[in-house]
Amino acid sequence: MNQEILQEILKQDYTMIQKSIESFLKNQVTRKKADGVVFGLSGGIDSTAVACLCSKLFKKNALALVMPDSAVSPSSDTGDALKFIGENGIDYKLIDINTIHKRYSHYLEPDELALGNLRARIRSNIIYYYANLKNYLVLGTSDKSEYLLGYFTKFGDGSADMLPIVSIYKTQLRELAKTIGVPNNIITKKSSPNLWKGHGAEDEIGISYEEIDSILYCLVDKKLSVDKTIQKTEISRKSVEKIYQMYQNTQHKRILPERV
Repeated sequence: MNQEILQEILKQDYTMIQKSIESFLKNQVTRKKADGVVFGLSGGIDSTAVACLCSKLFKKNALALVMPDSAVSPSSDTGDALKFIGENGIDYKLIDINTIHKRYSHYLEPDELALGNLRARIRSNIIYYYANLKNYLVLGTSDKSEYLLGYFTKFGDGSADMLPIVSIYKTQLRELAKTIGVPNNIITKKSSPNLWKGHGAEDEIGISYEEIDSILYCLVDKKLSVDKTIQKTEISRKSVEKIYQMYQNTQHKRILPERV
């Protein structure tokens, strides 16, 4: 692939990006007369970056919900989340959703994908419960890469009142994470929604985030055609067309429900 495209993506003023996100969050909480924010914390880079920003901005008015499913979630991720919470003094709740998921699935026909997405929707229910309880706003943790790919569960982790990191690609988020103090072991960890055992984002998509971001940057930001994107990125047609189709086929996830 063309490394110049990736360097163009990465060459950003991350201090200014941090200030912009923080200003956005503070203004939204004030404008909507909320008392704080709540978000899911998995121990991955996206949610930890959001937690890092919120721990500085809102102190004890930021609630992190750690919601593993002990049947599929790596204990190391839960450990990373709890360690970060302990080091940063964030208010939190630890809720194993395994029993809830089992009870739901007892009444449903089995399907790995649907039951995986059910985990994300259970987490969303719990997050909105606490938002309701505390008059908090829900923060989504999708970055621009996942958002444009539709790589999130509709009405699951896609449900939020604010999306603070949706304007930056995954590769950019890794750089921002260094600026704001996210631990290095979390920055370098492979991304995973953990909707089933051994679930990895790049493994499922079949393309690295460096390639994904380069393709999306050309298709969406630069508004290039598929052919021009292949030429510019020097990435295979198969990969470019796959990302293009993911972007096109998930438009419904990024808009409000259709109305008459």
